Amino acid sequence: MLIALIVSLLCPCIWSLDNGLALTPPLGWLTWERFRCQTNCKDYPKNCIGETLIKEMADVMVSDGYKDAGYEYIIIDDCWPASKRTSEGRLQGDPERFPNGMKALADYIHSKGLKFGIYEDFGKKTCAGYPGSEFYLKMDSQTFADWGVDFVKFDQCNADPHDMKYGYPVMEFFMNKTGRPMVFACEWPLNNLVKKIKPDFAAIRKTCNMWRNYNDIEDSFDSVLSIINYWAKDPYNMSSYAGPGGWNDPDEIIVGDFGLSHDQERVQMGMWCMFAAPLLLSNDLRNIRNSSKALILNKRLLAINQDPLGIQAKAFNLGYVQVWTRSILPLGSKAVAVLFVTDHYPGKGGNYIKVTYPLSIYGITDGKQYDITEVFDGHSMGTHNTSSILTFNVNPTGIFMFTVKPV
Repeated sequence: MLIALIVSLLCPCIWSLDNGLALTPPLGWLTWERFRCQTNCKDYPKNCIGETLIKEMADVMVSDGYKDAGYEYIIIDDCWPASKRTSEGRLQGDPERFPNGMKALADYIHSKGLKFGIYEDFGKKTCAGYPGSEFYLKMDSQTFADWGVDFVKFDQCNADPHDMKYGYPVMEFFMNKTGRPMVFACEWPLNNLVKKIKPDFAAIRKTCNMWRNYNDIEDSFDSVLSIINYWAKDPYNMSSYAGPGGWNDPDEIIVGDFGLSHDQERVQMGMWCMFAAPLLLSNDLRNIRNSSKALILNKRLLAINQDPLGIQAKAFNLGYVQVWTRSILPLGSKAVAVLFVTDHYPGKGGNYIKVTYPLSIYGITDGKQYDITEVFDGHSMGTHNTSSILTFNVNPTGIFMFTVKPV
């Protein structure tokens, strides 16, 4: 009850989509960044967008501890449908790649204690050219409910950008009318930004459980860093709209793929947790490095991400580093991330940088005693007051994270 009261006081819940879902950022796995639109199952039977890939990933989610850590959604992105709707106008899975149909696949995922997510598009066609939902919003909502869908990612390709403010609320209305709880993940603000239309974040928050704000992530640190720098600018004060029930979405987690070093993987995982962002993995969980898996399952990182207050971190520059802070429970506590990747000194040198500042510089100013804990390995940094000097090292293109909690 106390946590519920605190959340009601500190979050923008009056704008929240009223479906009772995503009270903390959704955790799961999504096909897109790693597997894209691979439909050639003859040459790539283990990696094409089809029944086998999804079932195997669900199996690993359970057997390797991801489900126990809180990752619960298995989401298929674009390229799953047949090229045409049925004679009744309904969507259908590609019959060769999903021979048992989408309902049977959802049932399999549910049998594992997981939840099933699917992709569609507000336009006439999806981004990859498959049937879109324009003029079929009611039918598609009911089809998803009949299949047992728990999460809908709704894209914005091949649609009039001025229709977003009408179409997304209508889709949300029809989804709710089905009576089946489905997380609604929108690409509405991304479309507006691409088309240079100011996003109406109040309306977006009222309609969606999460919303993409920036370009698709790529498997590179430049891509990760571009997203971090965009979040640092906090355009349109977008951070103020994040909170229980609705989240700014910086796109998928690429930890465990090909493009990031170990330090850079720590940056992405750490910063997405600081953002209070959905953590949708897009990697091959069947074949992943132990260090990457440990990051994804790190309990201290996930506790920051899933903190009930749901407050998105904000940034400021401090010398050669970029500092992010967010309030977490218990009250008076903070999570802090320090990045050696700022525009002042992009972290391209060969040596770490030593950071030495009083605790007060991170926004702790009340003179109390605080326990400081490093996040990644959990070691204690001791008990300090606001005048205490904290000293630590940050590697090039790296991150240092700690929590500050009252004694």
